Amino acid sequence: MNDADVSKQIQQMVRFIRQEAEEKANEISVSAEEEFNIEKLQLVEAEKKKIRQEYEKKEKQVDIRKKIEYSMQLNASRIKVLQAQDDLVSSMKEVAGKELLRVSQDHHSYKNLLKELIVQSLLRLKEPSVLLRCRKEDHALVESVLHSASHEYAKKAQVHPPEILIDHQVYLPPAPSHHNAHAQYCCGGVVLASRDGKIVCENTLDARLDVVFRKKLPEIRKWLVGQVAA
Repeated sequence: MNDADVSKQIQQMVRFIRQEAEEKANEISVSAEEEFNIEKLQLVEAEKKKIRQEYEKKEKQVDIRKKIEYSMQLNASRIKVLQAQDDLVSSMKEVAGKELLRVSQDHHSYKNLLKELIVQSLLRLKEPSVLLRCRKEDHALVESVLHSASHEYAKKAQVHPPEILIDHQVYLPPAPSHHNAHAQYCCGGVVLASRDGKIVCENTLDARLDVVFRKKLPEIRKWLVGQVAA
């Protein structure tokens, strides 16, 4: 084999090695690009997932905030409605209280009412001796019905007429006045107590009005709700 043949073989080997190297380089390049694309896709998907999670988190926060705001507005509305109902009930009670003043202005009817209130109080106390308090302006009317009230009670309870002492030292507050709107007042009626003060029967018109309103309050509120719904 001469030099020309040797040189030709060497060139062929070089071309073969170069071709192998180029093919291997291409394989490495393709593999690297595939790995890069896979990693890039994974990174993109991970970032997308992160963004979705962040969005879902913020969406939930917004939803929770909306629910809280709605609940607060609903509670505020309910409080306003309840406050309006309470104001209306108080107004109704105030009007009823003013109507009570007319009761004591009719002396004939009020005199009979005082007698009935005293008898009722005696029946509740069932004491042989009681202390009675009334308004100063009602003193004369109360004294005028004491005897008949005492005997009516005795007949109903089948006992001896009790001793009824009017308290001349402490009177119930007077009727409400425009001059002193914040002072204590009493629209009429009586308060009876056992002599030792342990048993008290408050039978004033104001106390009876309170009792009636407490009993009727559910009906009043139900009526008010019906009016609002209508």
